[in-house]
Amino acid sequence: MTTFTKIPEDERPTITVDARNVISPISDYTYGGFTEHMGRCIYGGIYDPGNPVSDENGFRKDVIEAMQDLKVPVVRYPGGNFVATYHWMDGIGPRDKRPKRPELAWLGVESNQFGTDEFMKWCKIVGTEPYICLNFGTGTLDEAMAWLEYCNGTQDTYYANLRRSNGHPEPYNVKFWALGNEVYGSWQVCQTTPEAYAHKAYQWAKALKLLDPSIELILCGESGFSSWDSYVTHKCFTSANLISMHSIHLYTSSDVHLQNVTAPLAAERAIQMAVGMIDLARIENGVPPSVPRPKICFDEWNVWDMFRSPGDKGAEEKYTLSDALAVAVWLNVFVRQAKHVGMANIAQSVNVISPLMTTQTGVVKQTTWWPVWLFSRYMRGETVGVNLRCGEWEGETKPGWIRGTVETPWLDVSAAKGGDGVVSLAVVNLSEGRDWEVEVEGVKGEVEVFEVGGREVGVTNVEGREEVGVREGRWDGKGGYTFPRHSLTMLRWRA
Repeated sequence: MTTFTKIPEDERPTITVDARNVISPISDYTYGGFTEHMGRCIYGGIYDPGNPVSDENGFRKDVIEAMQDLKVPVVRYPGGNFVATYHWMDGIGPRDKRPKRPELAWLGVESNQFGTDEFMKWCKIVGTEPYICLNFGTGTLDEAMAWLEYCNGTQDTYYANLRRSNGHPEPYNVKFWALGNEVYGSWQVCQTTPEAYAHKAYQWAKALKLLDPSIELILCGESGFSSWDSYVTHKCFTSANLISMHSIHLYTSSDVHLQNVTAPLAAERAIQMAVGMIDLARIENGVPPSVPRPKICFDEWNVWDMFRSPGDKGAEEKYTLSDALAVAVWLNVFVRQAKHVGMANIAQSVNVISPLMTTQTGVVKQTTWWPVWLFSRYMRGETVGVNLRCGEWEGETKPGWIRGTVETPWLDVSAAKGGDGVVSLAVVNLSEGRDWEVEVEGVKGEVEVFEVGGREVGVTNVEGREEVGVREGRWDGKGGYTFPRHSLTMLRWRA
C-alpha cells in the first residue's frame, strides 16, 4: 500500500521505502491473461493454422514466445460475453464434424475449430494455467458438470472417458471456474437479476464442489461498487465456503491525458468497496474467522474506448503512451491492493484491446506491452509499504466520482520485494509538462533503472516503428532522482 501526504508543489517530493515494511504477498495470478472468441483473439491471434509462423498445432509461435516472456500464470477462457451462448461440446472431437454456430455476443459465426482440448494444449505449451468461465446464459448445470468432468475427471465415467477417447488420457486439472460472466448486463443473452443469479450460483457451486472439491469458484460480481455486488456477496459468501473469489470488471479511458491516467484509481476504490461488502456479508452470515476470506478476481481490466474500438468490429485499439501510463497505474493499484487481489486478467491477451498485435508475419508490441512486461517480470513477491509526499493534480476526473473519493498525486507509486531481496519501486509521473526531482529514501547502493516514455503522450507503436519501449540504465542512488514527465520509471536495488 502507499500512503500519501499532500505538499505544496514548490516543495521537493519524497518517496520513502522501507523494505522491512512488508504488507502482503503479491499473487502471481495478478499477471493473468484472457482469451475470448472475439475478433482476432483466437483465430489469427493464438491459432492461425497454415501461417508459416505457426507450429504443427496451428498455434502461432511468436505469440507463444511473447506469452512466455510475460510469464503469464493463468489465462481465462472462452469469454467474456461469448460464453453466454457457447456449448463446449461443439468444440471437441474431429474438427470436420464440429458445427458452425451463430455467435450472438459479437455477431459472427463460430467455427469451433478451436475448443477445450486445443486451449488446454496451448496452455501447456505456454506454461500457464487454464481458467474456464461457465455458460450462465443458455447453459445448464448438467452441461457445466459435464465440462468439469471432461477436464478433471479421473474415474471410469462418461465424460472422462470421452476426453480419453479424444486422445487426452490425463485430466487437465483445471483449478479455476467462473460462475458466469457479466450476467447483470443488458448486453447479455439471458440477463438476470441479482436474486435469481445468487440463487443459481449458490446451487451450481454446491454441485460443482461435490463433483470436484479441489476447484476454486469465482462469483460473478459487477464493478465492485454496485448494489449487484452487495446482494450477491451477501447471499453467496457463507460459512459453507463454496466460492473463493469475487469477480469485478472495469475498463477506463479518456481522450484527456490526465483523466486517462487517473481513471484506473477508480479500480482501487472498487477493490476496497468490494472487500468491504465481502466483510459485511461474512459478519452478517456469521462466517467464522477460520473460513478463508474470499479475494477479488479482477478478471477483466484494461484501457478501452468502446466508441473508438467497438467490440463488434474487433476492438483493435491503437494504444498511446498515455494509455501505457494508465496501464501502469492499473498495475500499481493491483500491487498496492495485493492483500485483496487473488487474480487479475488483462482483457485481452492478443489483438483484442491488447498489448500484443499480430500481423501476417510477426507481432507488434504496443505501448501498453511495456508496463505489463516490467511489472510481470519484476513486481512479484511481496508488496512493500511506501510513503509519498508530493503535490496533487486537482482537475476533473473520469469517472467524476474519483475527485473527492480518492487522491490523485502527480506521482503514482507502488513497491515490491522479491524473494531475492531486490526491491522494485514503480513510479508513474502523470504530468505532461514537468519532470519531478524526488528524494528517494530507503535506496541502498547502485540502482537499476528501467524507463518507459516517449516524446509526447500521443505517440503509438506500429509495425516497423516503435516509439515507446524500455530504456535501461543505472543510478548511483545518491541525491535526488528526476522522474521524467509522462513516464513510468522502475528503480531496483538490493535491500
